[in-house]
Amino acid sequence: MEKDIIIRLDHLSKTYDDVKVLDDVSLDIRRGEFVTLLGPSGCGKTTLLRLIAGFATPTSGCVYMEGEDISGVPPFKRPLNTVFQRYALFPHLDVYDNVAFGLKLQKLPVEVIDEKVRKVLKLVSMTGYEDRDVDSLSGGQQQRVAIARAIVNQPKVLLLDEPLAALDLKMRKDMQIELKEMHRELGITFIYVTHDQEEALTLSDTIVVLNDGHIQQIGTPTDIYNEPQNPFVADFIGESNILDAVMVRDRLVRFAGHDFECVDEGFGEDNPVDVVVRPEDIYIMNKLDAAQLAGTVKSCIFKGVHYEMFVETDEGYELMIQDYNAFEPGSRVGLIVKPQDIQVMHKQCTANVFEGEMKAEDKVQVLGGVFDCLPVEGAKAGDKVTVEFAFDNVDLRDEASEGSLEGTVGLLLYKGDHYHLGIVISRGCYIYVDTNDIWDKNDLVGIRVAPEDIKITPVTEAPSDTPASSGND
Repeated sequence: MEKDIIIRLDHLSKTYDDVKVLDDVSLDIRRGEFVTLLGPSGCGKTTLLRLIAGFATPTSGCVYMEGEDISGVPPFKRPLNTVFQRYALFPHLDVYDNVAFGLKLQKLPVEVIDEKVRKVLKLVSMTGYEDRDVDSLSGGQQQRVAIARAIVNQPKVLLLDEPLAALDLKMRKDMQIELKEMHRELGITFIYVTHDQEEALTLSDTIVVLNDGHIQQIGTPTDIYNEPQNPFVADFIGESNILDAVMVRDRLVRFAGHDFECVDEGFGEDNPVDVVVRPEDIYIMNKLDAAQLAGTVKSCIFKGVHYEMFVETDEGYELMIQDYNAFEPGSRVGLIVKPQDIQVMHKQCTANVFEGEMKAEDKVQVLGGVFDCLPVEGAKAGDKVTVEFAFDNVDLRDEASEGSLEGTVGLLLYKGDHYHLGIVISRGCYIYVDTNDIWDKNDLVGIRVAPEDIKITPVTEAPSDTPASSGND
């Protein structure tokens, strides 16, 4: 193991009640880094932190610290400390004794304890509060005491589980600055859990984006924001215009009904891709003749430092634009997107393709549900087949009982002129849907596909695409 890697997670998985919360996660954390685990609720980030801390044991895989496997080492024997969202301060102890608690357990000399406590209280700007009852402190002050108690033992790694979530917006922003300064002064490794994208971008040296127990992308804040590797990351980190596109050739991509020069290469020719254009990277103007796109402003809202506008292009695509100048609803405007502001991404899935089994010549079982299909000549019950259907051929129903399958909306992307949904059938397995209907995340839906829209192929023939169940679009 490299000397500057302090923690290595090696093919880590964790299952609770047959539900895989983390699935084969591998990650190297370098000494002195500020690493943020970022993702939506239920993505596995807190579970990952608990495995590092020792509060949970992995179902498979190992946690290494400085080259030593600590997967079975209890929390109190690991050279790290945790700051929780609820702080977990002792209400019967004052500030000084809360901070000194761990040092007293080590039976250190009184003068050593006093020196260490006063040093960390100064670091967290709590000098003069030594005798205060912790219940009399504000949320931000309690947060500082919790951090002081965690760092007074000089851990090699500090784990922080959404420690600012209970604070109001202004206090949270102030504490972000203080945490960044503490990290710089202490020089130890911080591993921080949050679902707040802005917080992650502000604090981190490295961001690890998670979803459904899988790492989606690892990178610096700049890389994560400017170079998202898939639509989930692009949508989760900041505001984005995510559109279906075709890579015409190197440095030329087609979307929203037009060809645009770009800087991306290596995506082949005439291949379907996704593009991301950030709202602040679209130039809006009154002149239409010099623009790449023309459209009509549908809404304009002042956001404090900029105006947020939605423009419907003449081709029927709705784009979000952020600009310091306001363009009134109803205005005709021109839009320009520069080559360096277009981010091209591979499509991870271009159709729903699954392994299935014939139940009769006109019935096929897929993902535990039975669908009617057109009769397959020579097919008999038990034959293994590949089942394929397009995104826009999936019919979603409000009542789960009305479908051949039921699932919940787990991925929700607006693609400019339609919604692209990922319907979770089981953890890690999705059916993808293009629709003009509006659904919300976590909606329970029934899934139907018309018999004529289902393509059946014997397994002896190569499937036409990567199975949709292998990852997220």
